[in-house]
Amino acid sequence: MSATAADLGIDPPLALASLSGAADAEWAQAGATYAGAALLGGIALDAESRAAVRTMVADRERSEFLPADPLAWIDEQLAALAESDADIRAGVNVRATGVRAIGEAAAVCTDHGALLEVNAHCRQAELCAAGCGETLLADTDRLAEYVAAAAGAGADVSVKVRADVDGVDLADTARAVAAVGADAIHVDAMDSEEIVGSVKDAAPELVVIANNGVRGRETVREYLAAGADAVSVGRPSDDERVLRRVRTAVDEWTDGAGSAGVDRGASGVAR
Repeated sequence: MSATAADLGIDPPLALASLSGAADAEWAQAGATYAGAALLGGIALDAESRAAVRTMVADRERSEFLPADPLAWIDEQLAALAESDADIRAGVNVRATGVRAIGEAAAVCTDHGALLEVNAHCRQAELCAAGCGETLLADTDRLAEYVAAAAGAGADVSVKVRADVDGVDLADTARAVAAVGADAIHVDAMDSEEIVGSVKDAAPELVVIANNGVRGRETVREYLAAGADAVSVGRPSDDERVLRRVRTAVDEWTDGAGSAGVDRGASGVAR
């Protein structure tokens, strides 16, 4: 059976993608008028990933979350969002070099009914050298262990991935994480909407969230026609004008105006 965004409580099928140093409860509340989900973070969980983030901040003055206690930060942010009047499905994007930290964070997310999103996406050299982020795409067994730990803690699990990584077949990745309990795969398509259809065809039981360049009607139509169940807005997620355009386009699609006459082939490309 093919999963839908509504199955994960993402309604409308529009998510706010995690944005380092910015995506906290206040950020999620600001976008809740338009989006069905907000993924807080990313947040580094363990000593190795936190050391990598400190280096990134020091060397490039990059904005990042570095709370003294990452689990307490997750708990506080999710509690603040729950106590607000924001009607939005919460989630947290996390970076880690070991499975234990993933399980601990997932337990906190479970307590709040939030998604746990495993970050297999970030490509900064410091994070990759530490063994997290994009490096997980080349180590499917370890990525599967992360997903299984999060699912075992009771959380709904998403995996954030990136297209166009040498030696990585995202269709295989999707099948592998679905087999151990993932509920969603969040695909940075890197301007290749075709990959979205390939991932959905490979693991229809996953909710596929398409990311990269989502700014309005054209990109929304491309991704949803290609097979995505939802789209996400990244860097301009604090720009109300962009969110309004994207929400309007999503509503048009779900109301039938956008999808009328679209024939999606096995490749996931509208024709």
